Amino acid sequence: MGHAMRSRVVIEHLVAAGHEVEIMASGRACEFLAKRFADVNRIHGFHMILDDNRVRLGKTLQSNVIAGARGVPHNIAAYFEGIRERAPHVVISDFESWTYLYAKTHGLPILSIDNMQVIHRCKLPAEIREGHEVAFQLTKAFIKAKLPGCDEYFITAFFRPPARKPDTHVFPPILRPEILAAAATATRGEHLLVYQPGANAAVEAALAQTGLECRIYGMRPGATEEARAGKLRYRPFSEAGFIADLASCRGVVAAGGFTLMGEAVFLAKPMLAVPLEGQFEQILNARYLERMGYGMAADDLGDPTVLPAFLQRIPACERALAGYTQDGNRELLAAVDAFLRRNAPARDER
Repeated sequence: MGHAMRSRVVIEHLVAAGHEVEIMASGRACEFLAKRFADVNRIHGFHMILDDNRVRLGKTLQSNVIAGARGVPHNIAAYFEGIRERAPHVVISDFESWTYLYAKTHGLPILSIDNMQVIHRCKLPAEIREGHEVAFQLTKAFIKAKLPGCDEYFITAFFRPPARKPDTHVFPPILRPEILAAAATATRGEHLLVYQPGANAAVEAALAQTGLECRIYGMRPGATEEARAGKLRYRPFSEAGFIADLASCRGVVAAGGFTLMGEAVFLAKPMLAVPLEGQFEQILNARYLERMGYGMAADDLGDPTVLPAFLQRIPACERALAGYTQDGNRELLAAVDAFLRRNAPARDER
């Protein structure tokens, strides 16, 4: 969903500039984008299976192999037959393989925009990889093989690691317009915003021990009404409600996903990041968050010492976050426009 939210911003910019955009997406991302754009095509996409804050590699592999056997022929037909009539001039991929394949087989310029390429195309300090060298090397190899040979790579990050590969540029995170608008009215409340997929008794106990109001999303999937247990408020999903709770919270507690982390940093909200076990990209994000002083990284949210330690750090994190600046999405979108000027034919040549 993070990829879809970021892609939405880029697509809206392209449409506003008068470009015709054909969109390919899978799963929930397709549903999210189809509510906002007309030309959205559903394709098969790969997915992860999570359990108890861990990526279940065996189940994930099995599920993708079975679903892939059914979905791949449809994907090929969707790309190489249906899209052929539209004759696109440029392809932009947010870590998506089928659009990349289409560009390469048709000799089209391709721009990669995502946060994952930081693992392969930037220099990462040793302390970021420490204790996870095997996961780092495996993830790096996977990313290297997924979208090789793009014309340019635009990497989004709230930190600025130096590039080690050519045609690689690092930009601030892509932010939804709702987040940009929320910055003007953001306040420092006393509640914690918590995003925790699935029930977890140890986490609930640790949150209750803080004595703070906790507005919790994800623990009760499918809920349509708020439920309360003391100061724990289990909220049904609402994009507007989530953003309002984020903009007014004292701190954020979540996994190490990039989208929420970038939004929390922009809104100057200290964050406790608990990466999914076995997910190096989230480990990277969480460690950089702590390294920049914007929050704290932890391995187990159920550990009763973790939340008190985070709460003690909040004032220091707020001071560090006060120095973070980002001019919306201006920098990246200007670079996208420049890429199109360099690589797309002029309108009278089409």
